[in-house]
Amino acid sequence: MRRLIRRRDDAETAEHAEMAGDVAAAAAVAMPMADPDPAAAAFFDVDNTMMRGASIYHFARGLASRGLFTTKDLLKFALGQAVFRVRGDENPEHIAQARETALAFVAGSRVEDIVRLGEEIFDEAMADRIWPGTRALAQGHLDAGQRVWLVTATPVELARVIAQRLGLTGALGTVSETVDGVYTGRLVGDLLHGPAKAEAVRALARREGLDLSRCFAYSDSANDLPLLSLVGHAVAINPDAELRDYARESKWDVKDFRTGRKATMIALPIAAGAGAVAGGVAAAIALRRLYRSR
Repeated sequence: MRRLIRRRDDAETAEHAEMAGDVAAAAAVAMPMADPDPAAAAFFDVDNTMMRGASIYHFARGLASRGLFTTKDLLKFALGQAVFRVRGDENPEHIAQARETALAFVAGSRVEDIVRLGEEIFDEAMADRIWPGTRALAQGHLDAGQRVWLVTATPVELARVIAQRLGLTGALGTVSETVDGVYTGRLVGDLLHGPAKAEAVRALARREGLDLSRCFAYSDSANDLPLLSLVGHAVAINPDAELRDYARESKWDVKDFRTGRKATMIALPIAAGAGAVAGGVAAAIALRRLYRSR
């Protein structure tokens, strides 16, 4: 009798569990997934916008820590960037000279070495320098089904590493010519700086079918005004004084994640134009020495 009662109870329990499961499933409301929004995208500058300081400087420090060039080389690079930032020296002759020096050193380096070192150094020295606030903004666009691109004067190989590590769509960066995976010492086009960023985004928009009036751009520097002015939604992130004033006059959003710091005190050095090229020089010197030691 007890076994009969137990079997009956077990059957009722199973029936009740099945009913409860059916009811729960019927009442469940799936959270809506973001529909793809292929006509909109967000474009983020890297240095001092997505990351504290200059990405190429952190890369150069990582190379120095591996003994690939001296602390003196790194100090010269840091001081050079500081001078360019403080003076706002964007003299085309200076930029051209720095570019030619960088290209002379990078010739013969393998792309795979740049990428491998970039991945290692990002994990070691860059990941914890990502601004959480900016990262959250980028994630918000991804959650909305929009693509997110980095746009930077940093070499495109390093820019891609950063984008991949952050789970972003991709990166636009300065492109160096390669043959059989080796740098030739020539650029494809020019530095991705200032107006060149806007042209790159305009070309990408044509290719990807983006509506620039629905796109967003984020930067810390007045050098990126051509890019910021190109899209329908411009946001100044940790802005320099000139960009802050322009953003206020233009009624753009301004977000500053530098808690407790003045804009002039943040993360020395900060790359701008030729400063980014100087970082390329430092990295190239290191790689050239590496090859000579083999």
